[in-house]
Amino acid sequence: MSHTSMPITTSAKKALRQNTRRHALNLSRKKDMRTAINAFKKLVEAGKIDEAKKTLPAIYKTLDKMAKVEFIKRGKASRLKSRLTKRLGAFQNKT
Repeated sequence: MSHTSMPITTSAKKALRQNTRRHALNLSRKKDMRTAINAFKKLVEAGKIDEAKKTLPAIYKTLDKMAKVEFIKRGKASRLKSRLTKRLGAFQNKT
């Protein structure tokens, strides 16, 4: 976090605690989402279509959960799911 002045009021102290907690949680969520998507992309590019198909429901679940807790918007989750499925289809047609 950037350098800020220390909170003085009780409510400001509580807000700072909440912000640091949420920041840590958001970083964790971002990492989980990114690793799931990247693992899927690597499987598809390696030609392991069956394994990629098995991981797709887990990725859908992760993206839906991120949208539910408003980490990402519903439309972005939908767009990512669509693009990942499209990528899988494109590689599936090549083989």
